[in-house]
Amino acid sequence: GQHLITAIAEQMFGFKTTSWELGRQRSVIELDTPSMTAEQIETLERSVNEKIRERVPVMVRELAADDPEIETVRSRGLPDDHAGPVRVVDIEGIDSNMCCGTHVSNLSDLQVIKLLGTEKGKKNKTNLVFLAGNRVLKSIKQSHSTEKALTSLLKNGPGEHVEAVKRLQSSVKLLQKNNLNLLRDIAVLIARDFKSKPAQSQLFVLHRKEGDSEFMNIIANEIGTEETLLFLTVGDEKEAGLFLLAGPVEAVENLGPRVAELLGGKGAGKRGRFQGKATQMSRRGEVQALLQEFISRQSPEA
Repeated sequence: GQHLITAIAEQMFGFKTTSWELGRQRSVIELDTPSMTAEQIETLERSVNEKIRERVPVMVRELAADDPEIETVRSRGLPDDHAGPVRVVDIEGIDSNMCCGTHVSNLSDLQVIKLLGTEKGKKNKTNLVFLAGNRVLKSIKQSHSTEKALTSLLKNGPGEHVEAVKRLQSSVKLLQKNNLNLLRDIAVLIARDFKSKPAQSQLFVLHRKEGDSEFMNIIANEIGTEETLLFLTVGDEKEAGLFLLAGPVEAVENLGPRVAELLGGKGAGKRGRFQGKATQMSRRGEVQALLQEFISRQSPEA
């Protein structure tokens, strides 16, 4: 399949093949062109499949290394240490190419070629993605299975799938926005509740599974960190999550790295805030004990 696509692409558009890859799921040809238009891809696909339907023969022959005909064969040149005859694969009337790989005896054996599109390559080149033969059939089968599953999930026909997903995405975005606004309101209420107490503790600890970094920072902003040490966490209660240690600058600089270490995470901070990611949220109790001990040592009564 690659030989045929390479030959036709060069004949029709002057796009030379610089490399190619036979992948496990799909294959890629690197073409020496910055881009390909949709029309060029469609024209190329139509042309290669016409050649397949025409049942063009494919023949293998060997030439002596010094045979003048070698100069007419498409190749990237022979290795310096090459010895013996040169194997040439001919697609009748289309291409002659040096190759040592296995090949079909007739283009009809390829069955069909589907060009899936292009991807940006390296150094002003374009990667042309394609399927050939049974891979096309497998892809159609997989696409049909996906289509049936989406029809069942979305409760509409294939032609309406895209619009249905767009509506769902819009709904999710709206829900996420509403959820974020509610979390902000909750953060403010939590902070105000703490500040309304006659005797405020020097340590404020809170974990909320569905929170995020903004949620924690709102609480820290509302409570204030001049006199209160805050240890806030969000995410899974036992495994991964986020944490924020906020409070007097000197205390946070001293305790921040130790908190991160206890939680099996990493973090950074400045100006009285140290935040990061944790992998062992189950050790939050140990962090709280560490902070309580620190506050006790700083207390005038201690």
